[in-house]
Amino acid sequence: MMKYYYDLMSQPSRACYIFLKKNKIPFTPCPLRITKGEHRSEEYTKINPFQLVPAIEHNGFNLTESVAILRYLCREFPHVGEEWYPSDSKIQARIDEYMEWQHLNTRMQLAMYFQTKFIIPKMTGTEPDMKTVERSQDRMETILDQFEEIWLDNRPYVAGDKITVADIVAICELEQPSMAGYDVTEGRPKLAEYMKRVKKHLQPEYDEAFEQVYRVRGRFWGGENAPHSKL
Repeated sequence: MMKYYYDLMSQPSRACYIFLKKNKIPFTPCPLRITKGEHRSEEYTKINPFQLVPAIEHNGFNLTESVAILRYLCREFPHVGEEWYPSDSKIQARIDEYMEWQHLNTRMQLAMYFQTKFIIPKMTGTEPDMKTVERSQDRMETILDQFEEIWLDNRPYVAGDKITVADIVAICELEQPSMAGYDVTEGRPKLAEYMKRVKKHLQPEYDEAFEQVYRVRGRFWGGENAPHSKL
């Protein structure tokens, strides 16, 4: 049985969690609370020496990094649908292209905005440094525009006509700024339709993975009017 180590406040953790659940891959859940430092324990460090989430332990084989985990799951479990990571070389290359691009773009820039606007102020008990927030927002909006104009150019999903693992990775990052009160779909109708399409395809596992995110939105930004409250 596979063990899955995760914190559902982590975007990559949610991506792998949704994929595991959606494809009915059996696993033993091993949730960690990053805010309590559980990812720094001696036991977990043996699984992931980088002390980050997510990670898996599968029959004595340990693997870190969400992108590597998703690719491994697609190869290792024959019942996983081929559409998630197709054997077609060109489609697979397009998926890989996004997965490599997103590290320094969708993931980094949206996460940095969330940290500067929300996480750091909450942890330090201080007001956000608005100059830093504005710089982060500018960089994030450049990436959001690129996502809509380039990755969604004349296609419904990142890699083409069908949903793939690239879309699970993307949607989990695109949701993050909403916990800081920012609506990534405002003024971006193509992105809004894309997010609705992906979420619909990933239900009900999507809402399960995002339960904590919804709770944060409701607490700080107000119930049904919270950004992306279960679009």
